[in-house]
Amino acid sequence: MKKISVLLAEDHTVVREGLRSLLSAEPDIDVVGEAANGREAIQMAQELHPDVVVMDIAMPLLNGLEATCQIIGDGIPTRVLILSSYADDEYVHQLTEAGASGYLVKQTAASDLIKAVREIAAGNAFFSPSILKRLLELYRESSMKGRPQRQNGAFLTSRENEVLQMVAEGHVNKQIAAVLNLSIKTVEKHRQHLMDKLNIHDVAGLTRYAIAHGVVESTGRIRGVPEAPELLETAGNARESLVSAAAC
Repeated sequence: MKKISVLLAEDHTVVREGLRSLLSAEPDIDVVGEAANGREAIQMAQELHPDVVVMDIAMPLLNGLEATCQIIGDGIPTRVLILSSYADDEYVHQLTEAGASGYLVKQTAASDLIKAVREIAAGNAFFSPSILKRLLELYRESSMKGRPQRQNGAFLTSRENEVLQMVAEGHVNKQIAAVLNLSIKTVEKHRQHLMDKLNIHDVAGLTRYAIAHGVVESTGRIRGVPEAPELLETAGNARESLVSAAAC
């Protein structure tokens, strides 16, 4: 029997180890790689072609939303399952629009995560009940208005979002150019474009915008959402709890 290959994308080491232990205990699941940020997730997805990527949202260098957009946009033969503490409308809408096949909140039981991986690998979708309810509500709202809802910040290009995140994380143009493999002049151009689009012309303002829209974390939190539990695995426990002090 061919095992379901899974790539874990999560920046907290303890959480990642818990996820690996939980999933590896299943006879039909094989964790083939682990990424600590969105950029690593894209690279490993390109190299490994896993059946499923279990993706966190708030990660350094490149967040889970942009990583999902690029993985799906590049045509990599894999499906993305979001596992995050955050479940507000903007995240749900943007990630499903980006092509995520499932979305679980970290407060869910471990058995739901295992079921979600299997369902998504089989070509189905899987969402936490609260997420599914909001998706239906968003669909009804957009249908009544006769057009899809447009979320704040959606008009930034993928590259501009990458630059925005790195600026908000405190990287200077030279560092951004090295990470993105661009010239400093090109980085400056992207930076100017996103400033013009947002009508924000200082680093402090860009940082506030990035935090407000969930692009980066701020001292472990995003948009005032309280710290959420994380997944710690105990082998053989079918209803593992999600516990830890990490934000996402």
